[in-house]
Amino acid sequence: MIALPHKSNLNARVLAALVLLLAMCLAAPVSMYADKKKKADAPAPAEPPKLDIDTSKLVWPNPPNIARVRWVSYYAGMKIDRTPVAAAKKKQSWMDRVAGAKQEDNVDKLKTFPWQLLGPYGIAIDSKGLVYVADQKVGAIFIFDTETHDATLIKNGTDAHFGWINGLAIDDSDRLFVSDGKMHRILIFSPTHQVEGQIVEGLVDPVGLAIDTENRLLYAVDEQLDQVFVYDADSLKLLRKIGTAVPPAKKHSLITPGDFAAPTNVAVDSDGNVYVTDTLNSRVEIFDADGKFISTFGKAGDGPGYFFRPKGIAIDGDGHIWVADQYQDRVQVFNREGELLTYIGDTHANGPGQFKALVGIAIDKQNRVFTTEQYPGRMQMFRYITDAEAEAEKTRRAAELTKTADARKQSTDSAQKPADAATQKATPSPVTAAPAQKAGAAPVAKPAATTPN
Repeated sequence: MIALPHKSNLNARVLAALVLLLAMCLAAPVSMYADKKKKADAPAPAEPPKLDIDTSKLVWPNPPNIARVRWVSYYAGMKIDRTPVAAAKKKQSWMDRVAGAKQEDNVDKLKTFPWQLLGPYGIAIDSKGLVYVADQKVGAIFIFDTETHDATLIKNGTDAHFGWINGLAIDDSDRLFVSDGKMHRILIFSPTHQVEGQIVEGLVDPVGLAIDTENRLLYAVDEQLDQVFVYDADSLKLLRKIGTAVPPAKKHSLITPGDFAAPTNVAVDSDGNVYVTDTLNSRVEIFDADGKFISTFGKAGDGPGYFFRPKGIAIDGDGHIWVADQYQDRVQVFNREGELLTYIGDTHANGPGQFKALVGIAIDKQNRVFTTEQYPGRMQMFRYITDAEAEAEKTRRAAELTKTADARKQSTDSAQKPADAATQKATPSPVTAAPAQKAGAAPVAKPAATTPN
């Protein structure tokens, strides 16, 4: 049997419900107004962090020397959209409003977070000026537009299958070569980023790549085998190897010129000469286009001009050799004889022109220099000032100095002429006076006239 409520209790409950309903009606407009005011007073979306230094003056070497390298920008991944998420609001029940529940939809959130660099390594530049960066940790290749900072990706599992990507190279038809140490191969992509082939012959742990577009050669460094493999860039056939093969028990032990101990990267100059960073031997080795050893430079040390785990290497249009040192976090520039010309980076830091776990470097035909570092995961861009540009600047400075000196001399001469004229006018003409006589001295007699006979 169901017990019926007492009449007085029923009336009390009805009255309490009416009072509660009246309070809700009175509070509703206030809360609506408060919500509108809160939206109107909401701060603007946060801007991306900005550098607190004047990077336009960031050059190497420092003034008054003529600058040879200028810092330009950095790239950390795809753009971050910092505007709040636009989401449909969930309608609250009257019980939620009475309980003071807060709608989570009012909380600003970032949109889906875009891909960011985590472990960038190899770099390559195509004919359009787009920069490709292999990221080992993300497992993707970032493609940056340096003007807009936009980035697209060649993704693992979607566009290709990657294991541990490392080196990149692009030929003159925009074919992309990607080394993959875990898969023991080099993948070849078409200009539209479709996989069109692979190289597996002889490879164990391919890392750095370089292409000689004139001689149609592809160079691939195998770190585990201590050798550099040379392939035909068109047929993909193995042509020869540089360096002595050693058994696994003796790997990374050779120190003889022309051999390697854990080499990592390779570069080619306009004459077809080949430059290899012999990482564990802390040196750079140079070979001709036929693979014949030419010379070597560098030795272990912790100061400018020395190496301690050199990794990335690139050659600029003037034939200078740029080497990225992972442990020193320093980019050093040498001539062919191994003489240090300048360097970038003197501390392990995150500022512009400083590095943390520096590994990759590349230079394009527009004299743009790109570097990659593992922490905080970014690519920096610099501008190389060529020998011709530096010589033109030297000539301009000399002409400016001569012009300034001539103007200063002319100003001094102009000020001196009126002063000389005023001095000359104030000084009386000199008068010839008779010689003075001493007191008590007899007057000097004139000589008598000579009478002719």
